[in-house]
Amino acid sequence: MNPYQQKKRWKYFLLAFATVIASGSLFYTSYLVKNIARSERTRAQVWALSMKQVLNSDDNDFLNYVFAVRDSLTVPAIVTDAEGEIVVQRGLDTTKTNIKLEAEGNKNKRYDPDYFKSELDYMKKQHEPIRLMVLGTQWLVYYKDSPLLTQLRLFPYIQLSVIAIFLLMAYTAFSSSRKSEQDQVWVGLAKETAHQLGTPISSLMAWIELMKEKFNAEDDVLVAEMENDVKRLEIVADRFSKIGSKPVLEEHPVYEVVKDFVDYFKVRVSKNIGFEMSGNPHLKAGLNIPLFDWVLENLLKNAVNAIDGKGNIHIEIGGNKVKNQVFIDVTDTGKGIQRSKFDTVFQPGYTTRKRGWGLGLSLTKRMIENYHNGQIFVKDSEIGKGTTFRIVLKNTRNDKQTKP
Repeated sequence: MNPYQQKKRWKYFLLAFATVIASGSLFYTSYLVKNIARSERTRAQVWALSMKQVLNSDDNDFLNYVFAVRDSLTVPAIVTDAEGEIVVQRGLDTTKTNIKLEAEGNKNKRYDPDYFKSELDYMKKQHEPIRLMVLGTQWLVYYKDSPLLTQLRLFPYIQLSVIAIFLLMAYTAFSSSRKSEQDQVWVGLAKETAHQLGTPISSLMAWIELMKEKFNAEDDVLVAEMENDVKRLEIVADRFSKIGSKPVLEEHPVYEVVKDFVDYFKVRVSKNIGFEMSGNPHLKAGLNIPLFDWVLENLLKNAVNAIDGKGNIHIEIGGNKVKNQVFIDVTDTGKGIQRSKFDTVFQPGYTTRKRGWGLGLSLTKRMIENYHNGQIFVKDSEIGKGTTFRIVLKNTRNDKQTKP
């Protein structure tokens, strides 16, 4: 199984598991809230009935009992008459009153009818009123959830938010640590490869010089091709040695650099694949030639592999003067990429070939973003018609011929 697909499945599984835990927590909290809300309504009804008994009863002993019950079952509540005027309130701010005369005679209370009006409006939205007939008049008892119930409603969301923040921080920390370890492995492997290639390359160069001298083969075509291949190995070793260290970027005409590599590359692939180039030859960008050639090699190899039999590869150099950017579009007439895979193709280990490591495009992305301060992405693709990869670099020359 593709390691990226396996990783993706694990992500989906963990996400589903987290969803089950969150749903279970919210469901259980909702269950508790409903039970407590039912209990609080019962308490509000008992309080309302006890107040009715206080007003209708003449038995002092019974009244003392009713007062005790009423005070022990108090919830934040407001009682209004049929016209909506406040008759009495319980469990609200004791420093405020809706009776002006009471406020004038008591320095500890402040007349604030707006406070009681807002509380009453809030209670009306929360619960249906409890209706009482007191002395032949209908009273309405409004109440709101206790602070404990309100906190319990919010608790699971706060709890899940804290857990989510903690997991996000932990994931970020572990991901950063894992990425750092992967970078160290990449760098170590690359430098060791360059070191191991150094000795046999030097030896091959010496053998070629010896052949030229011994067999007078300065102009021999086969020896020249061998020398070119050995020089190519030197370039490969140089590429690996540069991974992990900050490369020196020099200003080069992008069109010329790309054309030089395309001319080298196209004679080494099938004649059934045609190469075309177009665009602005005056655009320049900061490039490290050995590494940028590696980028082009990976993209063109990817394009060749995508073409089944016969096809074309078109490279266009353009730019955006406003954003001061250079664009390199590599378009093939291959099998195409699904839109859902546009980002996946740059993941290490992702490949559609039976014999492939899935590292080419991953290395390409790393070299463009980390070493050339640019971007690379799938600009467009259609199944069965082809794909366009775009490289974006900083334009080091504001040329009038740059496309808007």
